[in-house]
Amino acid sequence: MKLKRARRTNHIPRWAYLLFVVLAAFVVYRILQRRVSEAKAAQPPARPVLVAKVITKDVPLYLDEIGICAAYETVQVQAQVSGQITARHFQDGADVKKGDLLFTIDPRSYQAALEQAQGQLAQAQSKLVLDQITLKRQQGLRARNVISAQDLDTAQATVKSDEATVKTAEGAVAAAQVNLDYCNIRSPINGRAGLRLVDVGNIVTGGNGGGGAALLTIQRLDPIYTDFTVSETDLPLVRRYLGGSNVKVETRSADGSMPPRTGDLYFIDTAVQPGAGTVKARGVTPNPDHALWPSEFVRVRFILDKLKDANLVPSQAVQISQGGPFVFVVKPDNTVDLRQVKPGQRQDGDTQVIEDGLKAGETVVVTGQLALAPGTKVEPKPYNPPGAPDGGQVAAKASM
Repeated sequence: MKLKRARRTNHIPRWAYLLFVVLAAFVVYRILQRRVSEAKAAQPPARPVLVAKVITKDVPLYLDEIGICAAYETVQVQAQVSGQITARHFQDGADVKKGDLLFTIDPRSYQAALEQAQGQLAQAQSKLVLDQITLKRQQGLRARNVISAQDLDTAQATVKSDEATVKTAEGAVAAAQVNLDYCNIRSPINGRAGLRLVDVGNIVTGGNGGGGAALLTIQRLDPIYTDFTVSETDLPLVRRYLGGSNVKVETRSADGSMPPRTGDLYFIDTAVQPGAGTVKARGVTPNPDHALWPSEFVRVRFILDKLKDANLVPSQAVQISQGGPFVFVVKPDNTVDLRQVKPGQRQDGDTQVIEDGLKAGETVVVTGQLALAPGTKVEPKPYNPPGAPDGGQVAAKASM
């Protein structure tokens, strides 16, 4: 009986075992929780970055050049008859139309010459009529053998001479009329008048052969020429697209204050300029508001073709390393992957074409690349460009 009681006294209760297990599990849980917290504390936080989607659109392929405007037509108005300027009918710098009266030269001497020529024409015509009547009478007499054949021949020759005299007189009248018309000097084209070179009261000298006194210069401003040059290194690219329907010349003001104006390619030279290594080219640009002026420097965009479905990203997204250009692509788990790319052309709106390495719809990091590495966790936020892109595309000559 005593032995049995001793055994019962040394027996550990079952609830003690349970309490030990619970305490051990709690200790392990706390250790694991501490280690997880330490691991989380050791892991760097997600990096804040600005991101943008790869977009696809049609953009032009072009070359950027510097150009200068030139008047579409330039006419130096000269006096074709001599005389005194009696009137001026325009303001310096005014827009004039073809046929507008500009100057008047004293017409009195030319009016007198016209009237004299008209009188001589009337005399010649009267003599012709009289000699024609005489010829008719002579023909009747000759038919009855009343006069000799020589008399008839003389009468016919007289009429022929009178007809020639009439033609000469008519020419003199026409010449006198032309000289009289030249007294009213009119604009030969639509354009803008420059600064007059003579005033009312001056005696000017005329000359039909271009030796007349210069009175005024008129320039046509709508349309206007845009002259520029193309480097000989770009000639293979230009020749590839020359003659295509997408070839255009876009003219922009030097300070960017005027929206771009698109015109047509008018001329490209057939030879490289010695020593310069460039080829002359000329475009025709609409200029209805006369915003562009002759001899004004402009920026020229020589559009060669249209790139279909080009992939575009903000230009800041493209970084350069020893391995070449690359971008950081954001994966669905908000980690980044370094992607080698082949950049193409830069465009307006701070975007750039990616020829290879990206697909439409992928997300790229625009700012914040300095602290990134492949696998880095990021906190992406949308990138808002300072200006909306307009679809223009700058030809990166180095990538050609």
